Amino acid sequence: MKRVLTAVALLPLITGLVFWGPNRSVRLALTFLALLCLKEFLALAARYGAQPVRLVAYLGGAWVVAGEAAPGAGFLLGLTLLLLTLAMRGGRELSGSLPGVASALLGIVYTTVPFRLAGDLHAASPHWLFYALLVNWVGDAAAYYAGRALGRRPLAPRISPAKTWEGAAASLAAATATGALYLRRFLPRGPTPALAVALSAVVNLAAQIGDLAESALKRGAGVKDSGALLPGHGGVLDRLDGLLFSIPLVRLFVPAR
Repeated sequence: MKRVLTAVALLPLITGLVFWGPNRSVRLALTFLALLCLKEFLALAARYGAQPVRLVAYLGGAWVVAGEAAPGAGFLLGLTLLLLTLAMRGGRELSGSLPGVASALLGIVYTTVPFRLAGDLHAASPHWLFYALLVNWVGDAAAYYAGRALGRRPLAPRISPAKTWEGAAASLAAATATGALYLRRFLPRGPTPALAVALSAVVNLAAQIGDLAESALKRGAGVKDSGALLPGHGGVLDRLDGLLFSIPLVRLFVPAR
C-alpha cells in the first residue's frame, strides 16, 4: 500500500512539472534528484571502504546537470585533478586515496550525467522526457505485480532474488506496447511504428539492466535499499536506477530524428 500511495502522490507532481514547467525549473528539479541519487551512491561506496570527497562530488554533479554548457573533457580532467589533490591531503597514501577519487567520479557519471540528458530531452520536447519516464514506470509496475502473481523462475538469484523471468517478460511486453503507442500518438513525426516498438523494447531492457546493476551494488554493500526516503520504494536511487541506463539511450536516438 505504501508503494501505491507514494506513486499516487508523486505522479501528478512529476507530470505537471514535465508538461507545464519551464526547462530551467525542470533542470533544477533534476539537479535535486541527481544529488539525492549521488548521496545514496556515495553512501554505498563508503560501505565498500572508499572515502569519496563528498563536497567536491556534489558541486561537480550539480554543475553537470544544471550548468549552462555541457561539461566536456576539460571539466572531467580538472575535477579528477582536484579530487586527487584533496584526497591526498595530509600525506595520505595514493592507495588509500584512489578508491575515494574513483567512487566520486563514477558516482558523478553514473548518477548525474543521465539527469543532464533528461534535461536535454525535455528541451527537445516534454513528450520525449515523459516517454522515457512512462516506459520505466509501466515496466516497473508490470514486473512487480506480474512477478508477485506469476513469478516462478528467478532471473538473477545471486543479485536480486525477488526478480523473476516472468516479471521481466511482463515488463518488456507492457513497456514496449505502452511506449510504442505513446510515441505514435504524441510524437507522430518521430519514429516509424516498427522503430517505435524496437526503441521501446531496447529502453525497457536497458532499464531492467540498470535495476540489476544497482541491485548488485547494494548486494556488495550488504544493504537491502539505497535509502529510505520513499516509503514502499526505498531510496531515490532504488526508484530511478532504471532511468540512469535508459535515458542515455533515448537521448542518443532523439538527435538522429
